[in-house]
Amino acid sequence: MSFGTLVREGRARDPGTVNTRIAVPGATGRTGRFVLAELERRGLTPLPCDRTTDLDRAFGHAGTVINCAGPFAETAEPVLAAAIRAGIPYLDITAEIEVVTDTFARHRGAPIPIVPAVAFFGGLGDLLATAALGGGSTADRIVIGYALSGWRPTSGTRVTGQVSARRRAGRRVMHTGGRLRYREGPAPRTDFPFTTGVRPVVGEFTMADSATIPTHIEVPEIETYMSAEAVDDLYADDPSGPVPVDASGRSAQTFHVEVIAHTGGTARRATASGQDIYAVTAPLAVEAAIRVLAGESGPGVASAGARFDPRDFLGALDLAFTEEALPRTR
Repeated sequence: MSFGTLVREGRARDPGTVNTRIAVPGATGRTGRFVLAELERRGLTPLPCDRTTDLDRAFGHAGTVINCAGPFAETAEPVLAAAIRAGIPYLDITAEIEVVTDTFARHRGAPIPIVPAVAFFGGLGDLLATAALGGGSTADRIVIGYALSGWRPTSGTRVTGQVSARRRAGRRVMHTGGRLRYREGPAPRTDFPFTTGVRPVVGEFTMADSATIPTHIEVPEIETYMSAEAVDDLYADDPSGPVPVDASGRSAQTFHVEVIAHTGGTARRATASGQDIYAVTAPLAVEAAIRVLAGESGPGVASAGARFDPRDFLGALDLAFTEEALPRTR
């Protein structure tokens, strides 16, 4: 039985020669704290890092790094460079699309495993799209719908959003015609037929999975939709952030994500539902780190969907995960 399986089941506290100390830059942020707790729950040893930490010294004691320090436009490259110097795998939880594309462009031949955007925005949609394709590597169109009960973003989300907006000069970005393109003007609003019911959404609400998916799936069009109440909440003048409602620190926010892959005249849908988009990032990132430590992926940069078996990965998480074939389309 693999190291990853043993740790996941709580039966591997002493995995021998595998270094299970995990460095966590950004450990004091909300998601960083969830990651620390998840590492401890899974029997690994977190090494919290902040902006005063000497990365070379800290990473010299670590077996892997999970970068939770945003804005990632500022932190990804220096943290990744330190991981390469230390010779340890690098993962991050960025939702910054341009950071993801830069990471792939710069580090394809890296000597360490690199998994960017292994988080709610990025990794989850990527895994769902890969599962929906059932082992295929091409699609005519991928549709991603996010149904969030609300957002109440953290201060970190607001800051990274501002950094991305400046980088794009206020433009929107979407994957169309086989690549990311920038668009002017407001995003369209419409309705989306989620399996949980029709909801008003904002279209062309592109997130990091539109950057990760095309790195291993050939797809010309990725359509993305976000529930309107979440978008309105995101841009509301309310800095209060998420409110914990349980002992773990999760908020009452719920999410439901649907990914539909269209290929020829067929379509398949994969869905995932859960509570608190920040909290669910922790098991996503830690599951990926465990699998990397267990030797499931080699060097170079690749997304979660490309590195791991999506059904096995999603099945290991505390999510409501489903798959289904849809009626044949013309």
